[in-house]
Amino acid sequence: MPYYSTMSKTILITGGAGFIGSHVADELLKLGHKVVVLDDLSGGFKDNIPHQAEFVNGSINDSALIEKLFKEHGFTHVYHLAAYAAEGLSHFIRRFNYENNLIGSVNLINASVNYGVECFVFTSSIAVYGAGQSPMLESTAPMPEDPYGISKFAVEMDLKAAHEMFGLNYVIFRPHNVYGEKQNIGDKYRNVIGIFMNQIMQGQALTVFGDGQQQRAFSYIGDIAPIIALSGFKQEAYGQIFNIGADEPFTVNLLAKTIMAAMGRDVPINYLPARNEVKIAYSDHEKAKKTFGFKTSISLEEGIKKMAAWAKKYGPRESQKFGNIEIEKNLPPSWIA
Repeated sequence: MPYYSTMSKTILITGGAGFIGSHVADELLKLGHKVVVLDDLSGGFKDNIPHQAEFVNGSINDSALIEKLFKEHGFTHVYHLAAYAAEGLSHFIRRFNYENNLIGSVNLINASVNYGVECFVFTSSIAVYGAGQSPMLESTAPMPEDPYGISKFAVEMDLKAAHEMFGLNYVIFRPHNVYGEKQNIGDKYRNVIGIFMNQIMQGQALTVFGDGQQQRAFSYIGDIAPIIALSGFKQEAYGQIFNIGADEPFTVNLLAKTIMAAMGRDVPINYLPARNEVKIAYSDHEKAKKTFGFKTSISLEEGIKKMAAWAKKYGPRESQKFGNIEIEKNLPPSWIA
């Protein structure tokens, strides 16, 4: 018996012009649902949005707009993927981080309760775990070390409280190091694979913080998005938190070599002073495997080749400086330029 509804639902996707959100929108449209995308285009692109989706240009911080959309559309499901997901930078943009990643989320939770949403699907992050906890288990006590992780964990706790008080169903995912087509490769503060590809296409050296021996399990979007899309219709997943992503960690040094091979060009590596970040981070995915039958089917090399082909087709994007730095003390010099 399928675990998704065969009836068409009306779904709000926040961040649907962004990377993961646009892929989740594609998957939900394939299932026959009506999709409304809300995005302010601060980190995404209008051409990422599936043409079958209705697009609203606006912010989750605009509570009046949120109210208007819920009243007009009667959303049955909310997929909340809008966030400014820059862990390292979040130390220096604390107010911006909490306004966008926490307060904006609360606006959506309030409306979801008031308008009787059937399920609220939220993409959190492995940033909630903190350091020294790999492999990360859903049962591990979260100890976030940066404002981004703190904001994500706060939303997780708020969803739990909203369920206990108001009965709002939710599913939480903690994806990690997701990459693939439609990622914003022009963002120099996050998404190392996109950063490396953009630097190569511009003939620049790759910039690596520290010695490059930090390890991450890089997760291809094609393995992740279908599970997130289906989760809102699987009642066994309600009230649960799931790690989702690839199982095998790789060093940033090996990643750099793999990307250069896929892009067909060798460039120097510029090793910068280490920043304050978790050295080794990867997750256990047994819970997602048991609940969804989740498995990764795309190897790192294959996924990088797919993304490289897309990146070369669309070309480099100019890296934009973040304009709302609130604290400059200890800011990495490469982020000032």
